Amino acid sequence: MLWFGAKYLVDSASRIAGTLGLSNLVIGLTVVAFGTSAPEFAVTIGAALKGKPDISVSNIVGSNIFNVGFILGAVAIVKTIQTSRKLVYRDGLFMIGITFLLLFFFHNLLLTKVEGIVLISLLLAYLLFLFFKKEALEEEVIILEKATWKDFLIFPLSIASIVGGGNFLVNSAADIARVLGISEWVIGITIVAAGTSAPEMATSLAAVLKEKHGISAGNLIGSNLFNILGVLGLAGIFNPLTIDPQGLGSIAMLSGMMILVIIFLRTGWRLSRTEGII
Repeated sequence: MLWFGAKYLVDSASRIAGTLGLSNLVIGLTVVAFGTSAPEFAVTIGAALKGKPDISVSNIVGSNIFNVGFILGAVAIVKTIQTSRKLVYRDGLFMIGITFLLLFFFHNLLLTKVEGIVLISLLLAYLLFLFFKKEALEEEVIILEKATWKDFLIFPLSIASIVGGGNFLVNSAADIARVLGISEWVIGITIVAAGTSAPEMATSLAAVLKEKHGISAGNLIGSNLFNILGVLGLAGIFNPLTIDPQGLGSIAMLSGMMILVIIFLRTGWRLSRTEGII
């Protein structure tokens, strides 16, 4: 289900980008990223409403670490990822800033409703900036096909397929973890995070194999942004989130990884196989 959904998601999103006059990078940062972040949204919001903040936060932190640590590296090993100035200087630096902001918000092990509103507001401002600034495609010199009515039907069906496959994987893995007696934080930051990141893995790999580098890299950066600003922000508004003290170390590790990834993306405006292995 994941691969089937990912294949058609990339194709339909690319054609929709041509119709709307948006670059593959912007589509990857927004529409595709939101679609592949749907499992994180469902798990995190659901856990917050059930009074399980450790799963809420650890799922997002773990998913983001998995996105930039494992998935981006694995995709680069399969095929070198071409990057652009906008991806590095605009979106990448914004991602670093947001990660450090999250670390600051959780310095007292609590994300308040006001801080959740701040995160949501930053996401809305970022989206408005992207859509009102329709830059032309710059990192990929290709001719985009125009979308048909079928693409606007295939797109949501592809997302549904990805979410269904991801949720099946998460539920199975979480049940196994509970049987083994693993803590909620460990479950969230490892098995659940890896499971909810499966759509990003499938979509980014499918995109880079189709030479849609903007969608591939943009999906991962955009998914990380949406996870922190949108998912955690909304979860914090519904119910203030408290975390285990070890969570600060995980967020700090994510911040360091983001800096390293952006440095790699800047060197030669690509992420090589060697850098992917690192």
